[in-house]
Amino acid sequence: MREDLAPLFKDFSCGQLTLSNRFVMSPMTRQFSPDGVPGDDVAAYYARRATAKVGLIITEGVGVDHPSAIGHGSMGEENIPILHGDAALVGWRRVVDSVHRAGGKIIPQLWHMGELRTEGTPPFPDAKSMRPNDMSEFEIADIIAAFVRSAVNAKAAGFDGIALHGGHGYLIDSFLWAGTNTRADAYGGDILRRTRFATELVKAIRAEVGPDFPILFRISQWKLQDYDAMLAKTSEELGLIVEALAAAGVDIFDVSTRVFSLPAFPGSEMGLAGWVRKLSGKPTITVGGIGFDKELAASFVQPTQAIDNLGDVVRRFAAEEFDLVALGRALLMDPAWVLKAQAGMPFEPFDISSYSRLD
Repeated sequence: MREDLAPLFKDFSCGQLTLSNRFVMSPMTRQFSPDGVPGDDVAAYYARRATAKVGLIITEGVGVDHPSAIGHGSMGEENIPILHGDAALVGWRRVVDSVHRAGGKIIPQLWHMGELRTEGTPPFPDAKSMRPNDMSEFEIADIIAAFVRSAVNAKAAGFDGIALHGGHGYLIDSFLWAGTNTRADAYGGDILRRTRFATELVKAIRAEVGPDFPILFRISQWKLQDYDAMLAKTSEELGLIVEALAAAGVDIFDVSTRVFSLPAFPGSEMGLAGWVRKLSGKPTITVGGIGFDKELAASFVQPTQAIDNLGDVVRRFAAEEFDLVALGRALLMDPAWVLKAQAGMPFEPFDISSYSRLD
């Protein structure tokens, strides 16, 4: 038993959400839900992680209730789950029940691909892909309403909260980022106006799900279009964004970085999750490179070794940079990763074929 990891096995509470430890399964697109409906294999996949002491599971991205939300994207996505329609909701209730029976908690990541969706692809090939500069205020309101419907459906299905995908260049992020939002109206321009879409979305969801239903928000500097992009070039710019989102109703920030330990800004070794926590006053999740010697993109083209870098995780946790620790590839390779970390056992090697299986 690794005593140095004891702080990561303390419970955590936020609103109605109480976790038995600080480990989170990061959302990862799996593409195993034909017609958007998760089946028994998806329920078993998530339940295996809950059984093995993953405190919180954030599901793969789930398409919101709008024709333009999902399709094929830059990574050839298909068979992406949705959170509307009787069949999908029945499927998700089975998933939620399976995770709860295993002692875990689970929330869906609500997703709109925005401009990263390829035009003309299923399930609604006639729907145009949404870009901030091309959207009317009616279309903005329509998409916000779609997110709200999906959040309400998530609560009705028994989920323990919801997560919004506000990073990586997808729709919400494309409004936040100056590189994709050059609107000259109230939804574009300076940093605060670029947050308007996201803050209106959060406020609208909060009004429907109530004060104690947790809302998580994924935020990132990097984009799939540009790994070197910066949503905020300074901590002051970042503060404007996260303060506005926190005031709108975000409870926890899921801070997506390619390597969790990299300094976010010059003059400090603190990572991005630490800055978001400091500036927003809200709990944060750190993610990126925990358990492996290469970040995700490099793993597809370079040999990748399993490593134990939890010492640095614990050190930064003790310094109050973050509250929760998310694992992506590590939990994809091995459902029992958290148990092995607690016991001091070696981790499974990187296996790229895991991306094509639902183990």
